[in-house]
Amino acid sequence: MNRDQAIRELETVEGYWDMIVIGGGATGLGVGVDAASRGYRTLLLEQHDFAKGTSSRSTKLVHGGVRYLRQGNISLVLEALHERGLLIRNAPHLVTNQAFIVPSYEWWDGPFYGAGMKVYDMLAGKLGLGPSRHLSKQETLKRIPTLEPAKLRGGVVYYDGQFDDARLAVNLAQTMTDCGGTPVNYMKVTGFSRAGEMIDGVFATDMETGQTHEIHARVVVNATGVFTDQILQMENPETKPVIAASQGVHLVLDKEFLPGESAIMVPQTADGRVLFVVPWHDRAVVGTTDTPISRITLEPCPIEEEIAFILEHAALYLSKDPTPEDIKSVFAGLRPLVKTGKEHNTAAISRDHYLVVSESGLVTITGGKWTTYRKMAEDTVNQALLVAGLDERDCVTKKLRIHGWLKHFDKTDPLHYYGSDAIHLKKRIRKDPGLGEKLHPDLPYLKAEVIWAVQKEMARTVEDFLARRSRALVLDARAAVAMAPEVARLMAGVSGYDDTWQDQQVSAFKDLADRYLVGGCGRFTRENKDPSSTGSPA
Repeated sequence: MNRDQAIRELETVEGYWDMIVIGGGATGLGVGVDAASRGYRTLLLEQHDFAKGTSSRSTKLVHGGVRYLRQGNISLVLEALHERGLLIRNAPHLVTNQAFIVPSYEWWDGPFYGAGMKVYDMLAGKLGLGPSRHLSKQETLKRIPTLEPAKLRGGVVYYDGQFDDARLAVNLAQTMTDCGGTPVNYMKVTGFSRAGEMIDGVFATDMETGQTHEIHARVVVNATGVFTDQILQMENPETKPVIAASQGVHLVLDKEFLPGESAIMVPQTADGRVLFVVPWHDRAVVGTTDTPISRITLEPCPIEEEIAFILEHAALYLSKDPTPEDIKSVFAGLRPLVKTGKEHNTAAISRDHYLVVSESGLVTITGGKWTTYRKMAEDTVNQALLVAGLDERDCVTKKLRIHGWLKHFDKTDPLHYYGSDAIHLKKRIRKDPGLGEKLHPDLPYLKAEVIWAVQKEMARTVEDFLARRSRALVLDARAAVAMAPEVARLMAGVSGYDDTWQDQQVSAFKDLADRYLVGGCGRFTRENKDPSSTGSPA
C-alpha cells in the first residue's frame, strides 16, 4: 500500500470510477473493502489519516452490546454478536477472546446479571466465545486481585471480543488494496461535480501538495462519521442535521491497576453508560463517558469533568484509587449518533446505522459501531449498486480474510499484531539488527516498524506512526513524545525529507501529545471546545 502509487492511479484512471467512498474510518474502509472485493473499481478518499477520528478512539471492544440487551434491543444484539463472530474468524491476529467480570455488590446483582448473560450466550449461538457463569467472591478476587473487596459478593464472568481499532483500520486499507481498490489518505473532498441534478463525482484537494483533482464516479458514498452533516450540507445546504455527536473519554493506566487477564464491566454509571476497565497492550483502559458535543473536530479534547467522572467511578471498584498522576494518556472520541427526535440524552440515541440516498444520488451511511462495520458496508454497497446501475455481484466479506490473517501466533511477540506481515519485518531485522532496537524502554515498538509503516502502510507523518500504526500516543503520551525525534529521523531517511521537516514533525507531534495529558487541553467547558485540527500533515 503506497500513497504515491495510489495518486498515480487516481490521476491516470480513464473515465469513471464505479464508486468513490468519502471517509477512511471503520465505515468507509468497510465500504471500500466490500466494493473492491466484489470487483468494482473503487476509490476511497480520507481528509486526514485512516482512523484519525472516532475509529481509533474506541473502548477496543468487539462486542454484542450487553447494554442493548438490557434495553430490549434484541435485533441489534443479534446482529452485533453475529458480526463479532465473523470478525474474530476474519482477523484473528487482531481480535481476541476477552473475559469480562461483572462484580456483584448487592444481593440481587448476581441473579439479575447471571440470567442476562445466559441470554447473551444463547443469542450468540455457535459464534459464542465461551459460557458465562457465576463466580464466588474468592474466584472473583483471584481473577481481579485489585477489585474492591468490601461488600463484594462475587461476580458473573462472560466473554466478548477485544481488538486494536487503528491497526484493524490499517489492515482494512491494505485489504482494499489487495482487492484492487485504491485508498488515499490526506485527500480532502471539497465539493461535488454534477451531471444535471445528479452527483457524478467529487473535487478533492491533496492536503500535502495543495493540488486539486476532479474525479468522476457512477456513485459517491458519504461515510464520514461525525462529519456526515458537513458532507450532506455540501451536497444540499438546506439539509437538516442528522448527527448528535457524543464524546467518549478513556483513561489509560498502568497495568498494576488491573494485573490479571480479565476485564471489569460495570453495567450502569451515573450517566447511564457502561464502565469498562480493560487490559490492553499491557495497560488498563478505563472508560467511557457520554457527553453531548455541539462542535465537531478532528482532535476532540476531554473535559476535566469527564476525567473526574471516570476516576470517581473507577475508585468505586478498584482497591487502589487512581489519581490524575496515574494517567499515562487520556483520549477522546466523538460518536456519530443518529437523531431520532425523541431522545433526551445521547445515551438514549440509536446506535443502529442510518442509510439514506439523497435526491442527487449521494449515498450516506452513518451511526453503528466497529463491531457491525462489515454489515453496514454490505448494506451500503447493495444500495449504492442500485443508484449507480452497476451489475449486481454478491457480497464476499463474510468469509474474506483481512490482510495479515494469521490464526496461530505468539502473543508475547511484540510484532504479533502484524499477523502474517510479521515475518517480513523479522527478515529485515535479521539483515539489519539495529532495526530490532526498541524506540523506548517502556513500549514494545521497534525501529523496523517505522520503516515498514512508511513503505507498506501509508504512514505520512510522525503522528501517523505514533498514534495509529503503533499505539504509543494512547498508551503513554510522554513516552511517545520521547520517541518522536527518532521516529522523524527514520521516516526522513526512508522518504528523503530534510532536517526542517523533522523539526516541524517533532514540534507538531509534541503539541498534539499535550492534549493526551491531563490538563493539556486547558480548562474547556461544554460550550467552549477545542478548535479542530487542520487535518493536513505538518
